[in-house]
Amino acid sequence: MLAMLPRLVDAEARLALLAAPIAVACGFPSPAQDYYDGPIDLTDMLVDDRAATFIVRASGHSMTGAGISDGDELLVDRSKHPQHGDIVVAVLDGELTVKRLELTPAGVVLRSENAEHPDITVPELSDLQVWGVAMYCIHHLR
Repeated sequence: MLAMLPRLVDAEARLALLAAPIAVACGFPSPAQDYYDGPIDLTDMLVDDRAATFIVRASGHSMTGAGISDGDELLVDRSKHPQHGDIVVAVLDGELTVKRLELTPAGVVLRSENAEHPDITVPELSDLQVWGVAMYCIHHLR
């Protein structure tokens, strides 16, 4: 986007232009579509509870089927009650992991979203702590 701005615009003005979120159609562009020209505050847009929200960086490929790639950042909310089907940050017997939470009649399963990685059936006597529910994935494009 910066390359499209005239060279005469100073750096501060160019950054101010980038601070406004723009709705961009991925299909047919509509010149009549509304747009927002205020400042960007991702915290206001993405975070429900500031005190209970943290960011973790994903490592590995076990969640690629859920759109989580190696190196992506996950916005995790500790205030959300984990439910069946949520992607959670959990500690199982001292090992930190990100998996899809499945609550079955037989017990808890931490499901991978990649067939090359095994699901984890949580043994009854294991220590499982859910640190929070992943609410957003910040996926790097470059």
